Amino acid sequence: MVDIEDHDRWIELGESHSWSWHQTCMLQWLPGSKSEILWNDREGDQFVCHILDVKTKKRRTLPVPIYAIRPDARWAIATDFRRLYDVRPETGYAGIPDPNRDVLAPDNAGVWRVDLRTGKQELLVSFADVIKIPSAGSNWTGAKHWFNHLLYSPDGAQFVFLHRWRTKDQGRGFTTRMFIANHDGKQLRLLDSNGKTSHFNWRDPNHLLVWSNQPSHGSRFYLFKADSGKTEVVAPDVITRDGHASYLPGNRWILSDTSPDEERKQNPYLYDTKTGKLSPLGHFHSPPDYSGFWRCDTTPRFSPDGRKVVVDSPHGGNGRQMYLIDVSEVVGHG
Repeated sequence: MVDIEDHDRWIELGESHSWSWHQTCMLQWLPGSKSEILWNDREGDQFVCHILDVKTKKRRTLPVPIYAIRPDARWAIATDFRRLYDVRPETGYAGIPDPNRDVLAPDNAGVWRVDLRTGKQELLVSFADVIKIPSAGSNWTGAKHWFNHLLYSPDGAQFVFLHRWRTKDQGRGFTTRMFIANHDGKQLRLLDSNGKTSHFNWRDPNHLLVWSNQPSHGSRFYLFKADSGKTEVVAPDVITRDGHASYLPGNRWILSDTSPDEERKQNPYLYDTKTGKLSPLGHFHSPPDYSGFWRCDTTPRFSPDGRKVVVDSPHGGNGRQMYLIDVSEVVGHG
């Protein structure tokens, strides 16, 4: 941890042997707790998850890894990090081969639900399940399938995830669809099938902000209704680049960023949905060495009160660092 009220003092909590450049070890606070964290690790021939009380230092270990946590802190969902490493190494964990490496759409892997009390896991949605749901123009001949970006709704009633696949002629490219299901995996349905679905986040239990490609405005952020799939474009003339978007508490402000522009500058910003104003939070140069696998997205995150933002950036010449930005004057009392 970093104590920002004590000269940014670093407090060591543990280590991990399951880490990737773009999803790291899934370190996060346990919802509703001010003292418990959890993160993934590798012990021998299996990936595990540690749950630690940062005050008492009491720790327990689950025999499986996790991805996203349900808001009630009782359940988590996970996908196969072994498979992710095989298809996109920057998002998966090294060290344990995927037993289904040569299986294009296995029926014994996919999205698991994990009981955070017992560590027991249950397969909710398999790769074989999703390819039974067709979409126009999808060519799955010889395609290998995987899941990524799992996320519970704010009320924990549903979760969404991206279904991705790659044919031999796509190189490192891939095609994407978004699925949504009830928290128990039931009522699985296709939410976005445009093939280019990218970053997304929940606004509230029935709305998702999604970077998508829709006939109305092309590639833009759209607000999807989770129950119907209906969409409306968000700030089409202001936000024109994909980014890691989220809503600050209160859902008025959208926090996002951009990939490097023509000058290799990454540009985190706040967008006021009430006034339509975009407020830049900086323009951080990303050296050419930070490209491809090794790229360092700014990936802005906000403090619980929405008054501070943290970004990652290598612009200072001293490697990847975290930078804290005070946005209280921007958001005011909105």
